[in-house]
This record gives sequence, C-alpha cells and structure tokens, in this order.
Amino acid sequence: MKFRTAPAALWLMAALLLAGCVKPAPNTHAWLLNTSTAAPATLGTAAVALPTQRPANVPYLTPTPDSAHAVPTLRAQTLQYTVQSGDTLASIALAYQLDAATLAAANQLSVNDWLQVGQVLTLPVPQPTLSPSTFKIIPDSELVYGPMSATLDVTAFIQSQGGLLSRYSEEVDGVVWTGAQMVDTLSREYSVNPRLLLALLEYQSGWVTRANSAQTSYPLGWVDESRQGLYKQLSWAANQLNYGYSLWGINALAAAPLADGNLVTFPAGLNAGTVSVQRFFALLDDASRWSAAVSETGLYAAYVQLFDIPFDRSVEPLLPADLSQPVLQLPFENTDVWSFTGGPHSAWGDGSAWAALDFAPPDSRYGCYSTSIWEVAVADGVIARSGNGEVILDLDGDGLEQTGWTILYMHVAAADRVAAGTVVKAGDRIGHPSCEGGVSNGTHLHLARRYNGVWIAADGSLPFVMDGWSSAGDGSQYNGTLTRGGVTVTAWDGRVAQNQIQR
Repeated sequence: MKFRTAPAALWLMAALLLAGCVKPAPNTHAWLLNTSTAAPATLGTAAVALPTQRPANVPYLTPTPDSAHAVPTLRAQTLQYTVQSGDTLASIALAYQLDAATLAAANQLSVNDWLQVGQVLTLPVPQPTLSPSTFKIIPDSELVYGPMSATLDVTAFIQSQGGLLSRYSEEVDGVVWTGAQMVDTLSREYSVNPRLLLALLEYQSGWVTRANSAQTSYPLGWVDESRQGLYKQLSWAANQLNYGYSLWGINALAAAPLADGNLVTFPAGLNAGTVSVQRFFALLDDASRWSAAVSETGLYAAYVQLFDIPFDRSVEPLLPADLSQPVLQLPFENTDVWSFTGGPHSAWGDGSAWAALDFAPPDSRYGCYSTSIWEVAVADGVIARSGNGEVILDLDGDGLEQTGWTILYMHVAAADRVAAGTVVKAGDRIGHPSCEGGVSNGTHLHLARRYNGVWIAADGSLPFVMDGWSSAGDGSQYNGTLTRGGVTVTAWDGRVAQNQIQR
C-alpha cells in the first residue's frame, strides 16, 4: 500500500513527492541542554586544523581515480511546466537546476506565492555561475553505512570528545533520546555513515568537541521551523546525503543551485560521496561559504580532525563489478496470494535509491488493520536488528548490517516479530505486516535490499529477483512490474487481478 503518485517527467521530481512508505519526522520534540560558559561556535566555521606531517612508515592512501562518469547535459531550452499536486516553487526549482528566486522572477511571482494545480510556469535555462570544485572530500565508503562503519563505537566516541553532543537529550514522540542514540539509530536507518554525520555536525556547529554552540535549534544549518532539534536535523541531512548519492549513481545530477542563486556543476571525475556532500552544502550556503565548505580546509579538515584521513579507510569498490544477488524467495508462505502494491520506490525517506517493493497480505479489509498472515525470510540468515516496525535480515550471517547483503522488512507488527539475533532459514516466519514504523496508508510489507550499506535499486541493472520474479520500473516511483517467464504482474494500490502474486 502507498500513496499513488501521478507519473512525473523526471526522476528528480518523482523523488521529491511524498510517498506512503517513508520514515516520518517525529511529531513532538523538546531538547535538553546543560548550560556552559564556553564560547559558542559560528555556523559553518568551526575551527579545524589540517593533519600534521605523516610518519614515513605510514602510507597515505590518496583518492583512487574513478571511471568515467556520464554527466547529463544541462538543459539548453526554456521549458513550460504544468504545476502538479504537491508542487512548490522550491521543489520545482530544485528539480530543474534553478533556485526559487530565479524561478519566481521568471514568472512574476514571489518565492512565497502559492501555486495552483494546472498553473503553467516558465522554466528558464539554468546558467552555471560558479567554478566547480574537483577536490575529493570523502570516498563513497565513508558516505554509506558500509563495512568501516562497523569499526566505530558511536556512543564511546561521542563521550570521548566531551562536547555538547555528549550531554544532549531530546524528547522524540514521548521518548527521551541521547545525542549518541540519535546519531547511531539514524545512520543505521538511512544507511549513512555516522562518521560523516558527526563531521558535518562538527563543521556546522562544533557540537562534537565544543561544550557550547550558538546553533541549538538548527545544528546542521537547515533553518526550517519544522526541522528544529538534532533528531530532525540529522534525519534531514541523512536523507539529503542519500539523495545526492543516488542521483549521481544513475547519472541524473548535473548541477545544483546554491542558497544565493548561483549554480554549480559537478565534474565528471568526482565520486558519488563527494558530489553528495557538495550538493548538501549547496542547499545551505552562498558561493563563498560553499567554496570554503567543499575545500581542503572545510568539511574535509573537520573530518580529519575527528577521524583522520578518510581515504585511509576507503573500502572500494563497495559494489563489485560482478555483483549478483543471491537466490531469494518471495516473503510469503506457500499457500498465500498477496497483492503487489508498490513497484520500485525509495527504500528510506524520499532520498534513497528506489530499492523497495511493497506487498499487501490477502484480506478483504483496507487501511491499517491487524492480521494473522505471516511474512517470511527470503533466504537463510540472522536477524541483525528488530524493532520499531523494522527487521533487518543479514544474509552473510555475521550479524552486521554494514557488510554483504541485507534485507529490510518494514512495517512489521510488534506482536510475534522475530527477535534480533535469531538464526533463520528461508521460509521461517518473520512477523506480520502492519502500518507500524513509518508513514503508511494500509497494512503491508515494504521490502528493500542493501549490499555493503548501499541501497540496491529495484529498477536498475540488478533487479530484485524472488522465486524467479524479476522487478522492473517505468521511471515513475511506485510504478513497476514483476515478471517470471511469460507472466507479468503490475503494481497497483489495491487488490486487482493484475497484481496478485504467490510463490
């Protein structure tokens, strides 16, 4: 189940639309800080020092050269765009490499004007105005929640730094979380490296090492009243980092508008992790601050100060050239007929790769309800994590979701849910589908794959294959098919003959 979205002209636009299977920002929050007389940090200018000379016997691993990357050509013609439900000037501008002010001016509007569905806007030609940066900030393996993430004890590290983060607490939907719990949990959920989140937090506001900061409401710099507090700031940041990483991976990101209207392009020689960080700062900064943030003395230096040189820890390639999916079965028991309700769509939030598929259990009811129908393990493995609607099945059996193949089961009811640490065989029961653990308009299973922490798209070169059913998409989020032999089932939000599937 999900909210069906109308087909969009661009992958970018589809990724910006609200989907039914997303992890929402919490509804309530309150943050609790111990006061201090230490000098506050200034946003985006946390003092950092470059590393000293390395000993001769310690190798310096420089960024490895990346293979040629196809960068899409910037649009060279003025376009007409018809406003769709949910559109804003900001979302349209971002999708078409413009800033909101430029788009508004081209249509004699204010950036705060409401748009009407069916309204036709003129999209001017994007004009790069800022020299690109070729400096590589981080390897891809330091952006995703991959193998080297397993070597960091997030709580111990944060406490060792003694900064504001080490004594920060925030109430999220009635539960008090520590800063360390937020960093650790959100990095796992979004599959973003906690080292990167901590380095961004340090660079933007000094929270990791400083006892106090002027940036208590917006520690990562995204000023939005609905995103106050560390939990929502980290959620926003992790989602945006996924967004840039995923777009670069499918050759769908050529440029990004900065906060001041300047437009910067991304050179073909950059890697996905670096481009994602450059795009992140484009959302926040003007030209001067962006140039500083993506330079050797910007975020990179903050990262080095906390964790040493990121390329010394590089694990590449994260996805081997000959990567293949292991044999998987459908997540249903043998006699059950389920509905295929969602084709390829975002695995977590709305910024990750379209790694997920949705299935609804056999039932005559609609909406959110309890069911006795079971969802089962798609392969042998061990349960690496279980809670809050989530179950992570680790296929290599080491119990680490940062390594090898893992499967995310989302919206798993608390009742009868398999416990973490349980060793399972293909077909063993995992739990019951529900609406728990995220935004959902009906009881269903949200299923997604990762390899070495990278979300694996279900509409890409490595389709999601279960019991011989192979996934495909049509370029619009939630639309798609599963095909086996000469039989095809089509995703649809409901129960129709064309979306019925069984083992």
